[in-house]
Amino acid sequence: MLLVYPAVFHKESDAFWVEFPDLQGCQTYGCSINETMEYAQEALAGYVLTLLEEGRPVPAPSDISAVMHDEESFVTFVSCDINQYKDAKAVKKTLTIPAWLNDRAVSMGVNFSQTLQEALMQKLQVK
Repeated sequence: MLLVYPAVFHKESDAFWVEFPDLQGCQTYGCSINETMEYAQEALAGYVLTLLEEGRPVPAPSDISAVMHDEESFVTFVSCDINQYKDAKAVKKTLTIPAWLNDRAVSMGVNFSQTLQEALMQKLQVK
């Protein structure tokens, strides 16, 4: 299922962040416009899949011309195909790492699940 929603992109210092006016709390950021668009597609897919899994309605996208933004931001469409994520059930994995590595990662607030997923996707060369 292809989804297309308007999104507001904001430039802040040397980075960008994006929000979806129709999807309360659906936001992400990136260091470049390309990275931010990629993350926006992932955020859109994750948000909608969560709604579907919880049996909640998926809001209809607004007319792009009706989306308000300030002069330092811009509105564009973001699309994603949720079929590539739809059957991706999470599985629990138990792993072992050195204590010093664990301590340092915890002190830096590292999300272990996200880090493992990113590393595996890079290693397997998938997006």
